[in-house]
Amino acid sequence: MTHEAHGEGEMVGDPQGFSSGNLLTVSEVAHAMRVSNMTVYRLIKGGDLPAVRVGKNYRIREAEVERYLAERSVQVVDG
Repeated sequence: MTHEAHGEGEMVGDPQGFSSGNLLTVSEVAHAMRVSNMTVYRLIKGGDLPAVRVGKNYRIREAEVERYLAERSVQVVDG
């Protein structure tokens, strides 16, 4: 199955079912990550954070934010 961009329903990242978690706004993600909205937009445009485009706005699945943060977590070693 292929997915193409169709303007208002444009998918950025891998498509998933809507029942796969809460959808967050860019502002909500930025607040949770303690970064600017622009940083979240850059992550979306760069393909690092999958998002769904709804009209002119993006929505990001909560699970994708958690995955993004988990993949980038570091362990500090005393030494």
